[in-house]
Amino acid sequence: MTATLDIATVQAFLLVADLQSFTRTAEALGTTQAAVSLKLQRLETLLGKRLVERSPRAVRLTADGAAFRERARALIAAHDCALSGEGSVAQSLSLGISDHAAGSELVPLLERLHAMSSNLTLAVTIGFSREMQEAYDSGQLDAVIVRQEGSRRGGEKLAEDEFGWFASRHFTVPKGQPLPLATLAPPCGVRAIAVRALDKAGLKWRERFVGGGVTAVVAAALAGLAIAPLARRIAPPGLVDIGPTHKLPKLGSSKVMLHSKVSDPAKLAALRAVAATFRSVAAI
Repeated sequence: MTATLDIATVQAFLLVADLQSFTRTAEALGTTQAAVSLKLQRLETLLGKRLVERSPRAVRLTADGAAFRERARALIAAHDCALSGEGSVAQSLSLGISDHAAGSELVPLLERLHAMSSNLTLAVTIGFSREMQEAYDSGQLDAVIVRQEGSRRGGEKLAEDEFGWFASRHFTVPKGQPLPLATLAPPCGVRAIAVRALDKAGLKWRERFVGGGVTAVVAAALAGLAIAPLARRIAPPGLVDIGPTHKLPKLGSSKVMLHSKVSDPAKLAALRAVAATFRSVAAI
C-alpha cells in the first residue's frame, strides 16, 4: 500500500519549522504539545527521515527537514488551490495593529497569515492603539493588537514591553536646554507616558520631531535629531537606551493585547497563528 501524507500533519510541520517551537505550534493549532510531537514523529517515520532537532532551548530543522519544507509548502498550496473552486466564498480578515506594538513581528505575522490560507484576504491597518481599539469596538475591525490602556479588560496577552529612552550612539544631550524628543503626534499613548514622566520629574523637554509612524520616529532618532521613547523590543540596532546614563525617569512597561470577535474556524486558526507568531518573535 502506498504511503500518503496527511495535510494536517504537514501543516503542523510547517508551523514547527516557522515558529521553531512545539509550544507555539500547539497554541496556533489549538492543541497540545504532545499531539504536535506525535504528528511530527509519524511524519518522520513515514518519510524515513529526521526532520527536526529538538533541544531544551530551541527546535531546528535538519538538512532533510529544510529540503522537505519547500515541498511541503508546495503541497499545501496545491491543496488550497484544489479546495478553492468557483463556488468558494472568499474570506477576509480585518486586523488593526498599534504602530508601537508592531515592531519586527509584522513581517512574520503577515507571512504566517498567508501560509495559513492563500485564499484569506487581509486588510491590515496600522495606527494608534486608541484609534484601533475604537475601530474594533465599532465593528470596523475583526481583531486588534494594541497596547493595553487605562482600565480596559479582556483580550489575550501577547507580550509585555519595557520602555526606554533611545537615541543614536553619537547623540549628545544638550546641556542646559530642553530634551529634544522624537514622538508620534497625540493621541499616542507612548508619547503621553513619556511626557508625563518628564513633567513629573521636573525635566524640560521640547518636540524636535513629530512622526506619522514609528518608522519615521526611529529614523529621526537614528539620524541623531532627538531621543525617542520606545519599547525595547522594537528599538533597532544603532539605538541605545540613554535613560540610565542621563538619569531620565523610568517609563515602565505595558502589555500588548489581542482582542478578537472572530468566530469563523478559518479566521480563528489564522488568529491563533498570529498570536503564536507574535509570542515566538517577541521572546527572541
